[in-house]
Amino acid sequence: MPVGLKCPGNQYGIFQKSLISLNRSSTIKSPELVFSSTIHEQLTKLKTSRISSFVSNSFSFILSSSGEDRLASTSPSGSPSPSRNECSITPLTPSPSPVRSKQTQPCVARPFSVVVAIDFGTTSSGYAFSFTEDPETIHMMRRWEDGDPGVTNQKSPTCLLLTPDLRFHSFGFAARDSYHDLDPEEARHWLYFDKFKMKIHSTSDLTMETELESVSGRRVRAIEVFAYALRFFREHALKEVKDQSSSVLEGNEVRWVITVPAVWRQPAKQFMREAAYLAGLVTPDSPEQLLIALEPEAASIYCRKLRLHQVIDLSQRPVINGLDVDGSRPFDSSFRQAREQLRRARHSRTFLVESGTGELWSEMQTGDRYIVADCGGGTVDLTVHQIEQPQGTLKELYKASGGPYGAVGVDLAFEAMLCQIFGADFIESFKAKRPAAWVDLTIAFEARKRTAAPGRANSLNISLPFSFIDFYKRHQGQSVETAMRKSNMNFIKWSSQGMLRLSAEAMNELFQPTINNIIKHVENLMQKEEVKDVRFLFLVGGFAESPMLQRAAQNALGRNCRIIIPHDVGLTILKGAVLFGLDPTVVRVRRCPLTYSVGVLNRFVEGRHPRDKLLIKDGREWCTDILDRFVSVDQSVALGEVVRRSYTPARMGQRKIIINIYCSDTDDITYITDPEVRKCGAITLDLLESGAVAASAGDNDKGPAFERREIRTTMQFGDTEIKVTAVDVATGRLVWASIDFLSN
Repeated sequence: MPVGLKCPGNQYGIFQKSLISLNRSSTIKSPELVFSSTIHEQLTKLKTSRISSFVSNSFSFILSSSGEDRLASTSPSGSPSPSRNECSITPLTPSPSPVRSKQTQPCVARPFSVVVAIDFGTTSSGYAFSFTEDPETIHMMRRWEDGDPGVTNQKSPTCLLLTPDLRFHSFGFAARDSYHDLDPEEARHWLYFDKFKMKIHSTSDLTMETELESVSGRRVRAIEVFAYALRFFREHALKEVKDQSSSVLEGNEVRWVITVPAVWRQPAKQFMREAAYLAGLVTPDSPEQLLIALEPEAASIYCRKLRLHQVIDLSQRPVINGLDVDGSRPFDSSFRQAREQLRRARHSRTFLVESGTGELWSEMQTGDRYIVADCGGGTVDLTVHQIEQPQGTLKELYKASGGPYGAVGVDLAFEAMLCQIFGADFIESFKAKRPAAWVDLTIAFEARKRTAAPGRANSLNISLPFSFIDFYKRHQGQSVETAMRKSNMNFIKWSSQGMLRLSAEAMNELFQPTINNIIKHVENLMQKEEVKDVRFLFLVGGFAESPMLQRAAQNALGRNCRIIIPHDVGLTILKGAVLFGLDPTVVRVRRCPLTYSVGVLNRFVEGRHPRDKLLIKDGREWCTDILDRFVSVDQSVALGEVVRRSYTPARMGQRKIIINIYCSDTDDITYITDPEVRKCGAITLDLLESGAVAASAGDNDKGPAFERREIRTTMQFGDTEIKVTAVDVATGRLVWASIDFLSN
């Protein structure tokens, strides 16, 4: 059991053992991986190597303080209240609000020659790049082979196919088509993953061991699936970059950007970074080579470059019952024009952007507010920005919000409709035993879904695979036509040509729940004080191409603001991610999505603190589990602003300091044991690697040199990821510091 340390003056120290989690690989140095070896094997080897390098020991520490009677409490996860003879630490000059530090100003660590952005979407993904010597030119990836008739193939479906022995086979259209061509019995042994990004959003306890289930039911670690997909894009992007580069590029000359939804929390962002390390995009030794971009933020960065002829302004055309006053359909006609312009531009696959801000922004004045709604396949993400003239930087006015209201919601509604007609048990059985045919059915629905428009009179035909009709007949003892009649769903008919005929009413029923969620969320956001009087609403993302969503947005929101849709709406995020990689400082101020804190001990005040929080140590009364906030929910934090805390090792020879981090969706909290508070991560300070242990080896545990040992920790909350650095004050040496949100 650790013992107390006598500190001079009004410094107090009490100790507690802290456990270290060994089940992650955030600092694995990932070697170059080739597709001939499986990521599964590499992950196992690297993880084993990483764990063996840890010292499996318990560590204790003290947080030093000056001028305040406060102690930090690091209760073990799962233990709501610390043992009365086990606690720790005293804070040093807690910083209630971030302070600016010149040392933490955003900077580029090396002269990157090219920025490559990967828009990793739920339904489709793609990449683009720009050379830093020509930042106004964005190069889009090559047009994908194969693809769907009538559907633009500038991006590839987010589909992955692994062999039965967990080796990479293909990605995108190739994966989908290869899986389709497999024999049904053979397909049951292969692993096909589709729309798997949503799993990361929906998993509340995301870790490196989180698994994904393939269409055939087999499971594999999610980190492996994402790493395979990212490595696929790495191989393709680097080949194309090298083809267009006049000089030989080294790996460290490439800056990578990966997009994620703004509503994703820190574990999901860290998960994508870990997957990128495993895929070989960058190594943990060069974390600055990889940026995590927030999708609506990237779209906002690109929108500020738009010229008037590059957008559709829905608010400028009065609409009655989905039609222009002259009887034409604005949604269909405007997007036909936009698609034609985009088709011509894609021959060169090169887009030019403004060197400054675009014409649209000339109409805005300092202080004007706008919303960007990223309507993607899985989620809808909203961010509220204010442009700062004349420099054109952006300021976030309200924390990012949104939810799982993407186009996948329409797919799920279609599946629910099939379950209602044919029975949920049958649909589940069909998906498991005829997985390739199920994929065919989803592709057929996707093609018709894209053509749905308000005011459409004729029905939409969706072909049922023959295996569906045959499987239902053999297993249910009746025909599909009979099932249709018994379902009493009058707006869905059966065609003798083997098709489901969905009336306009039926398609409207499939779209409305998802669209209503989007509209309601935007309306609620507009009621916030920080968001009132917004001038523009930018609709971006693949789902924003839907005339159904456009009409609903125009009818519900068009009177309050101008609704703008970029012509290349499905590529807006990708282009903005490239621009973000070229200048990560363009968003100057962000809002904290959560309250982050640690637990501390304060002087116990009778009548103010509950008796069950009382701790008596060395004759003094302390209140345990008090929250010491780093930042508060929805607090504005600028780039370069930091929060500092200082920690002192509790004993000579201590090798690590572990500090638990707690978070909450509200700021109305007092203790780490409050119901709204949860442990979300931990900061690790590795004293052995920093040389701090060696520097104090000659001092005994009560000597003056040891008492002065101070590890100054700096945390930055103003970026898209939370970052931590540390320095040993006595020696001036950097301390290896990491922040982990995946090992809870």
